[in-house]
Amino acid sequence: MSDSKQTVDRSQLDDEQQAQSPGASAPGAEPERSGEAASALDGDRAVGAAGAADGDDATEVEGDLDELVAVAQQRDDYLALAQRTQADFENYRKRVARESALAQERGVAKLAKELLPAIDNLDRALDAAATDDPLLDGVRLVRSELSAALARLSVESFSPLGETFDPAVHEAMATVPQPAEAGAASGLVVEVYQPGYRLGESVIRPARVVVAA
Repeated sequence: MSDSKQTVDRSQLDDEQQAQSPGASAPGAEPERSGEAASALDGDRAVGAAGAADGDDATEVEGDLDELVAVAQQRDDYLALAQRTQADFENYRKRVARESALAQERGVAKLAKELLPAIDNLDRALDAAATDDPLLDGVRLVRSELSAALARLSVESFSPLGETFDPAVHEAMATVPQPAEAGAASGLVVEVYQPGYRLGESVIRPARVVVAA
């Protein structure tokens, strides 16, 4: 009887010592994880953190790409604007140059028209003057200087004697019948009253002529 009691007491004492030992788990407490389980959990946490970091990097790269696309579009817009501005400037420069040339041509034509009556009067004076008139050389000199001044302005005279009458550059003062033996076909200029003057392709004054009928 005493041996059985001692055996029970020893068992209870062993249980109490085991309960009081540091490695014993309290009733209802969560059991400690093994080393492999803890490593797996830490790995999952690391993977999750890496995935979040990758997501942030992708978002940042996408934002950078959008910004680059916007900058490239803005550059293209500025380039197109610069090209249009340059084209407009070139057109403006050409238009101004053309208008300036036309204005200069109109000014020269106006000056020539003012001088032509004086030249005509000098020609009449030369035709009517006697050959021994001492003023004849002076008149010829003035006439020559006026002609040279007009030539420097690209104004030239033309005398269409023997040419076919052209109403665009000739002014018919009269028509005369021509006998067959004269050799002048109908419509030819047989006499020039006054020479014509032109500036380039523009006629300042048509030649005044007599035309064969």
